[in-house]
Amino acid sequence: MYTLYYAPGSANLLVHLVLLEIGAPHTLERVDLDAGQQRSAAYLAINPNGVVPTLVIDGVPHGEAAALAMLLVERHADATLAPAPGSAQRGDYLQWMFYLANSLQPLFRQWFYPGDHLPAAADTIKDAARLGIEKCWSHIDAHLATHGPYMLGDRFSVVDLYALMLMRWSRNMPRPVTEWAQLAALATRLKARPSWTQVCAAEGLIEWA
Repeated sequence: MYTLYYAPGSANLLVHLVLLEIGAPHTLERVDLDAGQQRSAAYLAINPNGVVPTLVIDGVPHGEAAALAMLLVERHADATLAPAPGSAQRGDYLQWMFYLANSLQPLFRQWFYPGDHLPAAADTIKDAARLGIEKCWSHIDAHLATHGPYMLGDRFSVVDLYALMLMRWSRNMPRPVTEWAQLAALATRLKARPSWTQVCAAEGLIEWA
């Protein structure tokens, strides 16, 4: 049994989707970010960074969404959400997981919270983040055009779930991800999966559901 600490639509969305795809029993604990619950002593005791997600595995809390997704996929290899170690596609899988984690996801934090570090430069930071996000989408769209329909070709994987979470985050941007043809098709394909319906219901997601 896993316990996922989450806030609706936040980075926990990837981990939640993986839990649903692998069919692992789990419970949900909502963290009220607006009320500052992530900064409470009780929450900081399990996640010193004060962010979501936190996933409790065998009684031990762990963080970092991408790492949690990869760990779950490894622990439940029978769900085949990632290429096996040593397989031909393993390199592509690792490359895309780290690209999304290192190149694309951090730009969204700058977009949503541009004044975190340099309040006086918030507008500039937000503009730069938008341009960076759009550049990443163009790169991924071009990849799908030649190597799709999924991020790993014909194989659905955890990489697609990661991309889906980030695609949702773009929904209210000046140029949402659905303006790229291949990405729009991927989003439609992934949102048709039962796990997407289930995660939206469980987290109370209405926008882009």
